Amino acid sequence: MTVHSSVSDIFLDKVAEWLTQSALTGENLESIVRGFCERIAASGLPIARVHLTFSMLHPLYDALGFTWRRAGGLTIEGYRHRNDKPERFVQSPYYYLLSNNLLHLRRRVDIDGPLEFPVFEDLRKEKITDYIAFVQTFGAGSAQGMMGSWSTDSISGFSEEMIGALMRMQNHLAMAAKMAVLGKLANNMLTTYLGGDAGKRVLNGQIRRGDGETIRAALVMGDMRQSTLYAEKEGRQAYIDTLNEFFDAIAAPFNRNGGEILSFLGDGFLAVYPCGRHKDPSKVACEAALSAVFHARNRVAALNKDRQTRGLNEVRYGIGLHVGNVMFGNVGLKDRLTFSAFGAAVNEVERLQSLTKKYQTEVVASQTFAGYTGGEWVTLGEERLRGVRQRFTVVHPKAITTANGTTEVFLDAAADVLSEAEQVILLHRDAKKFESRPQVEKFIQ
Repeated sequence: MTVHSSVSDIFLDKVAEWLTQSALTGENLESIVRGFCERIAASGLPIARVHLTFSMLHPLYDALGFTWRRAGGLTIEGYRHRNDKPERFVQSPYYYLLSNNLLHLRRRVDIDGPLEFPVFEDLRKEKITDYIAFVQTFGAGSAQGMMGSWSTDSISGFSEEMIGALMRMQNHLAMAAKMAVLGKLANNMLTTYLGGDAGKRVLNGQIRRGDGETIRAALVMGDMRQSTLYAEKEGRQAYIDTLNEFFDAIAAPFNRNGGEILSFLGDGFLAVYPCGRHKDPSKVACEAALSAVFHARNRVAALNKDRQTRGLNEVRYGIGLHVGNVMFGNVGLKDRLTFSAFGAAVNEVERLQSLTKKYQTEVVASQTFAGYTGGEWVTLGEERLRGVRQRFTVVHPKAITTANGTTEVFLDAAADVLSEAEQVILLHRDAKKFESRPQVEKFIQ
């Protein structure tokens, strides 16, 4: 346990200058939080533990949480959206702040005796003596903000001088963090809605109508069968849930190993594997796409087995495979653009996918695609694709097994467990909705 330490205003001013410079130069949130915690500790503040949680406007994630300990450094967690609500918030200092419309809360953590909040039992184990929790929004009406706590193990706790220093530093940190969160927000949105490569292109300035290039790529077009029937029989929400389960199962393998889901088209998707114009890079791209097909087949089989246990109908699909040159860039209105791939090869792979219905098979490929992959292929026939002059030899892979002999299942990992950061930020967003006041299983501030 540390003893009382004085605070250097000169050092704290340097920390504030560093935060400002970090915001101006576009440092990421992790670097800002780590650097801030290390610097305030070095300035003389007897900080033993800092917890910070930042809400993220992200289609997949609710929050990003950081916990810094003087003895252990920084740990980081990201938290996906969940449908269920976190529990036992009413017993936390954060709930107390929000329900009483307070910005700060300070409590001494005694070594014995009753505890106001259950979390203090955990803080006792870390020999924490003084605790300050806070809420700080990033502006009126903003859904983004910062929540967290400062903890010390100093025998005398936080002095008035230290509390004043922390309040000043909190404002500087919020400013720098807001800039980092906004920068991350732009990247998150573009990556989620456009894809990784397309998002980077837009961030790098490829934003005008007509901006783009012609690239060679292996192309994958996937589609769910009988989607209209599902929509009519299951209703809107059940159909959306089915569609999302389908995409989770079939599309995920095409968003790795060089592939990227470029767009979702109703109940289907388009994936691209960009490659060079020579044989070897084309071979690599086509083999990666074919391997993803095998993985997708196994994942859909696992999904259907799971759906069967829930009394739901199985989902069926068709996949078309092709390789060729595509135009990759911005098209649309002057003030409403989309970033996509288009051109003859894209139209051709869509026609190939539709042939899975005719041949009653899940996968159809062009002979051009199959020629780059090796393996055994069954010729299905000669087809004149709608809107295409030349005839296509269409084929089907004879062996539907993964290239490395493994099976990738639909459920990649166990469900995430709500932890500190996610619970805090969900509380911050939905505090007014917690009228039933459910109880918490685990909560640490």
